Amino acid sequence: MRIATWNINGLKARLELLKLWLEERQPDVVGLQELKTPTAEFPHEVFKALGYHALVHGQKSWNGVAILSKEPATHLQTGLPGEDEMGSRLITAMVGDLEFSTVYCPNGKTLEHEDYGRKLKWFESLKAHWQEKARGDHAVMCGDFNIVPDPKDSWQGNTADGEIFHTEAERTRYQALLGTGLIDLFRHHAPDDQAFSWWDYRGGAFHRRHGLRIDLILGTSPVTTRLASASIDREYRKKRGELTASDHAPVIVDLK
Repeated sequence: MRIATWNINGLKARLELLKLWLEERQPDVVGLQELKTPTAEFPHEVFKALGYHALVHGQKSWNGVAILSKEPATHLQTGLPGEDEMGSRLITAMVGDLEFSTVYCPNGKTLEHEDYGRKLKWFESLKAHWQEKARGDHAVMCGDFNIVPDPKDSWQGNTADGEIFHTEAERTRYQALLGTGLIDLFRHHAPDDQAFSWWDYRGGAFHRRHGLRIDLILGTSPVTTRLASASIDREYRKKRGELTASDHAPVIVDLK
């Protein structure tokens, strides 16, 4: 079973690239973030033609998440309880025996911005929701977490400590989420690799390897026993002909 996550940074802008990726990589289930598309305008027919069902929690111009799956999924949850004002950022479904959630966690903007405090509160709500909800043994939470888990996940290493995405407060809340029983599947598979999933569009960051690993697939302990591989699909951070890439690369996990 191939699962994946991808912040596509605008569905309309990335639709043809997403179609190409689905055809080439053939994931069984995908969490998408930052659709920037209302639920009612999601192009279900496009994905149906490629063999995918879609569950969508969209929003005009901002945010938005979706789950694409080859087999029909059973919807479980739309939105993070108590956090409606932060927009469309969570959706959960059962896909076969796998409980699959995708999240688009708040950015926070800057340490001085009011959204930074809202980001920290949102992570507390996410942890509480995950901890309180009864779930099956095989569960995955994937998405754009907008937190760099460890200095080696940043091109700047520990010199960036204290900056947005790299603060102790953010990392403490991320670790609290892991404390509910979730495991970073990429890091479990490749404990020492430095690899990134996001690069700024500016300053040639991608080619200079100035990136961050903020797109993650987290799984429960039983999921790790099925883990065959985990990778970041850097090829799809590159422009394909006239198709412009997102500033994020897909992350792919293969399960036995």
